Amino acid sequence: MLAADPGASMASIAAEAGVDRRTVYRRFDSREELLAAIYAARLTAVEQAIEDARLREAPVAVALHRYVENVIAVNRTWPVDLSQMLADDTVRARRDMSVREVDIFLERAADEGLLRAGLPQGWASALLPQLMHLVARQLPELSPGQAADIVVDTLLKGLGTS
Repeated sequence: MLAADPGASMASIAAEAGVDRRTVYRRFDSREELLAAIYAARLTAVEQAIEDARLREAPVAVALHRYVENVIAVNRTWPVDLSQMLADDTVRARRDMSVREVDIFLERAADEGLLRAGLPQGWASALLPQLMHLVARQLPELSPGQAADIVVDTLLKGLGTS
């Protein structure tokens, strides 16, 4: 609901969840506290996706697919506006640590020849989340694994025929 309407009221959220507004307020003192809990849950899910992908240990192609599949599932489960989430310093630090882990992995992918040499610095790091976000939203009929196939193929081969 918050993905569709970031300004949704606690009453609307409670109604959508099928509970009374007082039930939501018993658990969360404010809308900001509810949002913080949602952002923390999403961030924890991303951290778990990174850990499960074994970016430092698994073969690069396997780790890439596993990471993309996991994050697509996270994006579909927690489709919230990340820009609001990054206002909190603790959340931003956790998120930055996750981004660094993926950047290190993408450098490994380039070193092992999976990504083309000579791309602008940070290009793969900027493109990959956009591809995952796009496929998670535009192709909801695909399983996370099928969606990951498209993202990985697009990242590694592009859209051209040559």
